[in-house]
Amino acid sequence: MRIGVPKEIKNHEYRVGLTPQSVAELTRLGHDVWVETRAGAAIGFSDEDYQAAGARLAGDAAEVFDQAQLVVKVKEPLSQERARLRPDQTLFTYLHLAPDRPQTDELMASGATCIAYETVTDSHGRLPLLAPMSEVAGRMSIQAGASCLEKARGGRGVLLGGVPGVAPGKVVILGGGVVGTHALAMAVGLGAQVTVLDKSVDALRRLDAFYGNRITTLYSTHAAVREQVLAADLVIGGVLIPGAAAPKLVSAEMVTRMQEGAVLVDVAIDQGGCAETSRATTHADPTYVVDGVVHYCVANMPGAVARTSTLALNNATLPFVITLAQKGTRKALEDDLHLRHGLNVAKGRLTNAGVAAAHQLEFVHLEDMLRQL
Repeated sequence: MRIGVPKEIKNHEYRVGLTPQSVAELTRLGHDVWVETRAGAAIGFSDEDYQAAGARLAGDAAEVFDQAQLVVKVKEPLSQERARLRPDQTLFTYLHLAPDRPQTDELMASGATCIAYETVTDSHGRLPLLAPMSEVAGRMSIQAGASCLEKARGGRGVLLGGVPGVAPGKVVILGGGVVGTHALAMAVGLGAQVTVLDKSVDALRRLDAFYGNRITTLYSTHAAVREQVLAADLVIGGVLIPGAAAPKLVSAEMVTRMQEGAVLVDVAIDQGGCAETSRATTHADPTYVVDGVVHYCVANMPGAVARTSTLALNNATLPFVITLAQKGTRKALEDDLHLRHGLNVAKGRLTNAGVAAAHQLEFVHLEDMLRQL
């Protein structure tokens, strides 16, 4: 199979779809891999590294898309990339379609088969290709939030860990999944006062068993969220409904009543955000203030630590890339229910119920779509 790896073009996005080591695995199996010039240069993967791994260098993105049967990326394709997709191509990347109608429409119009990392599952119902970036984003959320709490950055002037004789900062984490768990580890490590809210008692029980009285766990209700958010120095939004838009747990009215200089880090922004006042930002301009509350809503947080993120992502995605290359898209999807769950768009139709609901569009069931591929 001919596999293409274009250079990412989203603002301050330095990750790359395949590392030289991943390329070496694919070329060893007899596949042709086309990598755009300098696709990984920003994180220490030189063109020479890719050539040594057996890749063919492409002068620009157009050449990559022209050659590729399977396009492997990191972030959702921007408009100029979507325009290059063809019906005979498979796109394998993060898509996050629920809050993005233009992307949804253009991917459908392309006719390409689009498989989203974030909805691929495993045998335990988890999201193995989303997990590594959620781990990174969860950990980053605390260091980003701690920085935003500094007075010079618009925050309350609170040190999360406090000092002897001064109380630590209060961190409230919405969601006890992968993002929440890793944010919690960082916050506890800094010595903050941490409260985690979730609707899963099992998730709360797991966190309580590990951290004991170092944290507070609360069942998530509207009243509990409101009480905790209004008292927080730092709120981390880490809720997720796979494929669908994130629930709006923090209302605009709550934000008006939060403490002056409090910080909201909305890790769920890729799926539309869990606060009504959230809107996507970039690493170039990461924050804005609403009613005195600093909002950090960078849509590609792991891109800031792009080398670590790329290596972690490739550990998870490479087996699926190999399967797609070895079997072809249709056979790979037929044989693997979990990869099939990643199919979001094919033949001009939606195949993900959550995305369809978000945009009030019709969708085709996965099994029905397989017969059309």
